[in-house]
Amino acid sequence: MQKKGPETQTQISPTEPAMRIIMRRLREIMAEPSDGQSRLDKIVRQIAGLMVAEVCSIYLKRLDGSLELFATEGLNPGAVHNTLLKRGEGLVGRCAELAVPINEPDAQNHPAFAYRPETGEEIYHSFLAVPILRGGDVLGVLTVQNRTEKEYSDEDVEVLQTTAMVLAEHLVSGSVAGVNSATEFSRAVAHVVRGQPISEGLALGHAVLHDARVVVTQFKSEDPVAESERLEVAVEELKASIDEMLEQGDLNMSGEHREVFEAYRMFAHDRGWLRRMKEAIRRGMTAEGAVERVQNDTRSRMLRQADAYWHERLKDLDALSDRLLRVLSGGARGQSPVADLPHDTILVARSMGPADLLDYDRAKLRGLVLEESGGQSHVAIVARALGIPAIGNARGVIDRVDQGNPIIVDALSGEVHIRPSTGVITAYGDKARFRARRHRKYRTLRDKPAVTKDGQRVELHINAGLEVDVPHLVESGADGIGLFRTELQFMVSSTLPRLERQVEMYSHVLDRAKTKPVVFRTLDVGGDKALPYLRQPVEENPALGWRAIRLALDRPGLMRTQVRALLRATAGRELRLLLPMVTTVGEVEMSRALIERELTLMRRRGAPGPKAMHIGAMIEVPSLLYELDTLLPRVDFLSVGSNDLLQYLFAADRNNERVSGRYDVLGAAPLRALAAIADAAKRHDRPLSLCGEMAGRPLEAMALIGLGYRSISMAPVSVGPVKSMVLSLDADALQRWLMPAVETGEGNLRARLKRFAEEQNVEI
Repeated sequence: MQKKGPETQTQISPTEPAMRIIMRRLREIMAEPSDGQSRLDKIVRQIAGLMVAEVCSIYLKRLDGSLELFATEGLNPGAVHNTLLKRGEGLVGRCAELAVPINEPDAQNHPAFAYRPETGEEIYHSFLAVPILRGGDVLGVLTVQNRTEKEYSDEDVEVLQTTAMVLAEHLVSGSVAGVNSATEFSRAVAHVVRGQPISEGLALGHAVLHDARVVVTQFKSEDPVAESERLEVAVEELKASIDEMLEQGDLNMSGEHREVFEAYRMFAHDRGWLRRMKEAIRRGMTAEGAVERVQNDTRSRMLRQADAYWHERLKDLDALSDRLLRVLSGGARGQSPVADLPHDTILVARSMGPADLLDYDRAKLRGLVLEESGGQSHVAIVARALGIPAIGNARGVIDRVDQGNPIIVDALSGEVHIRPSTGVITAYGDKARFRARRHRKYRTLRDKPAVTKDGQRVELHINAGLEVDVPHLVESGADGIGLFRTELQFMVSSTLPRLERQVEMYSHVLDRAKTKPVVFRTLDVGGDKALPYLRQPVEENPALGWRAIRLALDRPGLMRTQVRALLRATAGRELRLLLPMVTTVGEVEMSRALIERELTLMRRRGAPGPKAMHIGAMIEVPSLLYELDTLLPRVDFLSVGSNDLLQYLFAADRNNERVSGRYDVLGAAPLRALAAIADAAKRHDRPLSLCGEMAGRPLEAMALIGLGYRSISMAPVSVGPVKSMVLSLDADALQRWLMPAVETGEGNLRARLKRFAEEQNVEI
């Protein structure tokens, strides 16, 4: 690459008019009455001439991932549509696979070079390829070549990248329609697309296609100062819109979605993001062009990360970039311009951010279908909080549905019915009406205790994280807060919350809970829960790294301040304190010693403390299963964090769609592990609860009761369905049937549990 210095300044100016000429000529070519192939042929001729390249070629990706030569200037014309490269093959395939530019002064001697005799490219040495990216998806590759051996300059790379960005927008807009007929599907017949249920329910309605992107047509600017000012104003508008979303009343349905929006807000406030966009503006790009350039560059880097955590963060960044583009284009607060929504809207999107979902009128929104996002995506969490039936990972749905098509979302089986027959519509209409009657029944159960048919009391608690979650105790009829995530207060703050602020917050939570119990979990930060003011190392696998109790014990000042605040807030009341991600008994002993020191200090000062204190441990790490008899005498209660425990038990990241659905929580192995915990708690006479997704699903909750669990914690919206199941269950009969099946059974017990529920008339 070229060295930075005075000599590079003289080489920047010639590229600027070339860039403007390429942009103008592309617009002119797209406006001409011509077919897609002719337009591509003209494009490569223009680029070759303006970049003084002897060869310019366009390769487009096919459905199977291979690359086909679609247009060329300089190579053998007979190679067009006859030269195919397998996925990752050659320098062109390498560019598409890595989504990064490939700049080689002597391409033929590169180990990845793939020789194709029909192209006649053996006489060319220098080679530059850039991916044709649209929203981070690689549509193809744009290349230039020359006979002389040389490394293309930074300015050449930037010109070709910007050209590829414009070309990508035209490819997907239909301006070069017909060049990729392999992706066409019949749009006149019924289709069923299968995906993953991410928010349970049924919905019938008409499709509305979500397209959050704004097509950027102007990339080069004449006034960098003005563009920088436009960007700053737009970023402030974006921040304000996210702050407003966090104040919306209908987002108070559960605690988990709050974590999503706080993480989303942190991205919007990230100074590095703004700095990179301003750097692109200083290099001569418009504000819109800078947003898209940074989005594409970041996406190409993050997609190379194997950790699914980064892929989810990437979706947040994509959504923010799209919203920022809408603000820059004049959209009100970054909202999608959606007019005249049908009253029964089924939203269909390739992917979308959680804030995008809130742009739509929830009174008209019946369901959601996503081609890419899975059950742990942030938009899925918000959909569950809003009670919207949703299906994710519905591969190919975008290519099969048109605006206004009748569509059915069966977020129980995971099926999306596109243009269904009259018979299918009738059957699902009956099914939807039956579910509506059941939900009306759940509301009537709010004040009724959850007692099984044989008289066993099951405590149903909710998960929470902020003061706004506490009213759901009354609304749901729950018995208490089984898990209060104290870290959310730290995540929403731009600075470390001071002692007095923490005391005030915890006191308000207890006041609003009244006599109902609240279990406070100590700080569970680190990993994917980064605090902007706490310096943490970059870790390859943050889920297994420096987080939760590990971080708290290494930074005791954080934990001591929080414990002091909790002791003061619970003066005259009971304090239930839960330690997260305990891996060894030694961590419990160190934590108890720290807590006891704070309690002793408080007594010496004559300050009032809690009338009773109960310290518990979360079972999230499988190693603790083999220390239960040592652990239980040292704690006052146990709480199983089923999400993390089962993730670590299966060595399967629950955020990774390739493996998250591979293992079932109702398999023999996880049920045996959960049964062992229940047995140990019973032997030592210690209260036991479980919080996690499985607690909120009636069939899985039924299995937990059969294993001996009598206290479970879930999202508020799950309390009604689970309570209905409890009231229809004979717990003794289930336990007598289930335990032998768990001890001797093999594989998955889900089907057998369903049969038991059907035979015993248990409402699941």
